[in-house]
Amino acid sequence: MRMAKARRRRRYESSHFLHAAEGQLHYVYVDPHNAAKARMKLHNADLSDASSLRRWVDSLLPDEVYNLVAQSHVAVSFESEASPYAAAKVAAHWYTVNYRETYGLFACNGILFNHESPRRGQNFVTRMITRAVGRIRLGLQTNVFLGNLSPARDWGFDGDYVEAMWMRLQQDAAGDYVVATEEEFLQAAFGYVGLDWKDHVVMDPKYFRPAEVDSLRSDSTKARKTLGWKPKVGFQELVKMMVDHDLEIAEREKVLVDAGYIDAQQQP
Repeated sequence: MRMAKARRRRRYESSHFLHAAEGQLHYVYVDPHNAAKARMKLHNADLSDASSLRRWVDSLLPDEVYNLVAQSHVAVSFESEASPYAAAKVAAHWYTVNYRETYGLFACNGILFNHESPRRGQNFVTRMITRAVGRIRLGLQTNVFLGNLSPARDWGFDGDYVEAMWMRLQQDAAGDYVVATEEEFLQAAFGYVGLDWKDHVVMDPKYFRPAEVDSLRSDSTKARKTLGWKPKVGFQELVKMMVDHDLEIAEREKVLVDAGYIDAQQQP
């Protein structure tokens, strides 16, 4: 959602976040007592209580609002008996379209295909792969267990996708955009450290989805033409970034394993 055009163009030195994901903000969070560097303020709210969200909106009067709340792990969405991930996303998409068309809200949807970085949770397939690559490369494990390897997927750098989210709200007219890069992951990650993934990847039905989609590839033409968006971080650079990050973690783990402080088999 967006306020008046003159206001939304202003640049702010601080941002406000509802206090829902503090653990994932630690890399940019600065204690507010350090006023010279603190650029982010966290606010507590119950995301299931619309009135608490409304109070913060009325208090902060934000120029832009980004709704990033979701159970984004597909398997967990089924296990927790929540509305399955895709169904919930489709509902949110059409709620947004309906309110935009009915009440004239400047509201945009972003259909963001898989966006990754070293900060991705370790229960997601990309981090499962790169964590395994780092540990296999250093002899801490030999195999990684994954689900169905047949479906095609699309991967990109999350920083590029966040920029696309921001760019949507700087347009004169609200719209919905697909953001994607049309690349694949597994072979590139193992190949980066000179390994053949076929020697180390084991398919485990435990990780199969209840309802699998054979191909999740994309067409981001509208975002590229209308927004002028294009990825700044190439696919190979993304893979390198994530594998290098997890190689560093594996190196620290190996020090502890070699010293007898931890058992390598206790790790992911």
